[in-house]
Amino acid sequence: MIRSYSLVNDPAERHRYVIAINREPAGRGGSRFLHDNLRVGDIVSVSRPRNNFALCEQAEHSVLIAGGIGITPLLSMARRLDALGRSCQLFYAARARHAAAFLDEIEGLGPKGFVKVHLDFDDERSGRMFDLSAIVDRAPAQAHLYCCGPQPMLEAFEAATKERPAGHVHVEYFQAREAPAIEGGFDVRLARSNRTIAVKAGKTILDALLDAGIAANHACSEGVCGTCETRVLEGIPDHRDQFLSKDEQASNRTMMICCSGARSGTLVLDL
Repeated sequence: MIRSYSLVNDPAERHRYVIAINREPAGRGGSRFLHDNLRVGDIVSVSRPRNNFALCEQAEHSVLIAGGIGITPLLSMARRLDALGRSCQLFYAARARHAAAFLDEIEGLGPKGFVKVHLDFDDERSGRMFDLSAIVDRAPAQAHLYCCGPQPMLEAFEAATKERPAGHVHVEYFQAREAPAIEGGFDVRLARSNRTIAVKAGKTILDALLDAGIAANHACSEGVCGTCETRVLEGIPDHRDQFLSKDEQASNRTMMICCSGARSGTLVLDL
């Protein structure tokens, strides 16, 4: 069982990793296992950190928008911007104050005045909706905007920022936006190992590789973390991920084998 989590602590810390895991009873089992089984003193294996949701430290102004547990990657960003003396606004929305993660630490941000914190709780706004569009509209033209949270928030954010430069808009998904490609009916040729694997209906490429005993890198299995990104040598992928940009998908140079399929009869992968 492999899972990816955001590092929450101050990037200046080099002696520990701090993560936050919300227990999801309807999830794939990772959070339940960690909550129910992991104990102080247990040893787990971790990889080196990967940054798929990078902060532009040179931006004149940054707007960070978080919903629920989506605060996890943005909290460390806010700390970093504060340390750099960069102008930043952090908007944090949650169902209720008691359900908000790291609230004490968030309210303690910005003693130097660089980070302005705005808190928004469903049960405290008297029927008013969280106005994400207004936040985006008020942001300076050259601002970099970041969002992490539940699916409806991310979709609203992408709609609100569609007229902004693509390089100034940053989103991190925790779950897939569309179903994986499991239609099958094509072959995957592995260039380095000189093997051909048939991908049958009901299976993803990753499923077929693992069934064949091939140790392919993977983590989320939903196309959001980037762990399984694989170079495409020939063929046309059917992209289903939320990791690659539209331009990167159009180039067909790489694909996420955990969720994407094929539009051609054969894919040649750098595996």
